[in-house]
Amino acid sequence: MNKILISVAALCMLVSCGNSGTATEKTDKAMTVEEVIMSRRSIRKYKPQPVEREKMEKIALCGINAPNGQNKQSWEIRITDNPEFISAITDAYLKIYPEAAQDSNFVNIFRNAPTVAFIANDTAYELSQIDCGLLGGNMVLMAHAMGIGSCCLGSPVRFLKSAEGMPFLKELGFSQGYNLLYAIGFGYPDEEPAAKPRSMDKVKFL
Repeated sequence: MNKILISVAALCMLVSCGNSGTATEKTDKAMTVEEVIMSRRSIRKYKPQPVEREKMEKIALCGINAPNGQNKQSWEIRITDNPEFISAITDAYLKIYPEAAQDSNFVNIFRNAPTVAFIANDTAYELSQIDCGLLGGNMVLMAHAMGIGSCCLGSPVRFLKSAEGMPFLKELGFSQGYNLLYAIGFGYPDEEPAAKPRSMDKVKFL
């Protein structure tokens, strides 16, 4: 894992600094990145401590170095590890969906993650959702390389866009014209889920 961490972190720095590296370096990094991609899992059970701020900054840095159309960087990110804020959203959610708490593993609406990143796209750019997806992919892979689990989330976003959730959405302070697209929960894993099967059937070469 240390080798993976060092190589992926170095790769992010190469992207941000524009250093292409040698052919051998690229080959080594590609193999190591493959290990990170293939071993990443969505985590839904976390240890209680939030992810350290400096680590989330590194994860966000790798996120914003994702490919994006015309370098528009058509995203905004809000990150919180504020337990009061997360609990307040969860409490409001449970008033509408009390059955969620019947799950013995339920801690909060964000699949129990203690740190949450909210990703919004610029609605003025028609490909901004793709850019935001690429950003999130970078973030979850860098997190995994650092021993941090993650889970991409859609249902909390639907709640935040409801009448009951709108006050919390406003607190996130996204700029006008930006739409909350999805969230990513981050935290130190307290589980090791098995890989789910993937099919290459939908991949065709022409």
